[in-house]
Amino acid sequence: MIKRPRRLRKNETIRNMVAETVISSASLVYPLFVMEGSGIKEEIPSMPGQYRFSIDELLKEVESFASIGLKSVLLFGIPDLKDEMASSAYDDDGIIQRAVRALKARFPELYVITDVCLCEYMSHGHCGVVKDGDVDNDTTLELLAKTALSHAVAGADMVAPSDMMDGRVAAIREKLDENGFKNTPIMSYSAKFASAYYGPFRDAADSAPHFGNRKGYQMDVRNSREALREVELDIEEGADIVMVKPGLAFLDVVRQTVEVSDVPVAVYNVSGEYAMVKAAAQAGWIDEDAVIRENLVAFKRAGADIIITYHAKEALEKGLLN
Repeated sequence: MIKRPRRLRKNETIRNMVAETVISSASLVYPLFVMEGSGIKEEIPSMPGQYRFSIDELLKEVESFASIGLKSVLLFGIPDLKDEMASSAYDDDGIIQRAVRALKARFPELYVITDVCLCEYMSHGHCGVVKDGDVDNDTTLELLAKTALSHAVAGADMVAPSDMMDGRVAAIREKLDENGFKNTPIMSYSAKFASAYYGPFRDAADSAPHFGNRKGYQMDVRNSREALREVELDIEEGADIVMVKPGLAFLDVVRQTVEVSDVPVAVYNVSGEYAMVKAAAQAGWIDEDAVIRENLVAFKRAGADIIITYHAKEALEKGLLN
């Protein structure tokens, strides 16, 4: 035989030399949950190793990984007050706004991204204003834009709308621009599917809808052409980064998005994906570190530029990237 592919697999040195997929710490974003109170570091039962932090404990958590190369976080707020207009979401003294100010004061080089959605702040748990039993798209846009602006004013480096309302990227872009934040980028959850993989997150953020479901605004898991249309619309409206969520079950959509997008593509390795790895590892059924590494490689191999993952901290601590 003249052609022997195994020649380039002989040892780790040559395998690394010819590796087609490389992940760096700069690719990773670490999601974090912040809540009211002090001295709180509360483990999330369905997400072992993940916590709800009060702001003081959040600062300690960031301090713990500041030296290992993790430079970007995505913040989710858990407010005490919920109402039918999500007023805590855009309150200048809201939990996210105070957390952003505290993080940027202590860690000015940390890149802080904020999730822009209303579900955690709504008394009914839906992602927008409910009228006649349905989420009203256009009324919701103004509240989303106000929320994004309040995050930018607090010091957020990037805002990330996750609500799946039509036109929200344009509404947020206009609001930011007219208030002097034309350089604040938008990472849009462009292809966000109505997925069963979100269960642990809804436990973590106390954001499950109190009636119905989110299939009227999040995407049907059976559709991929529709996902590309959502991506294209968000880019037209001014999205700087587009995202596919969830990740593992939608790697085909990640690849298709990369092929049509002229902006960077993010993927969200969601709570259910994380929880399954942890549960299988605790049962002794898988090599946890190897599976984490393989999953991260899969996202990169599919073409994602950015990986949002609850595994970010441990992947860096354990040297799992390459």
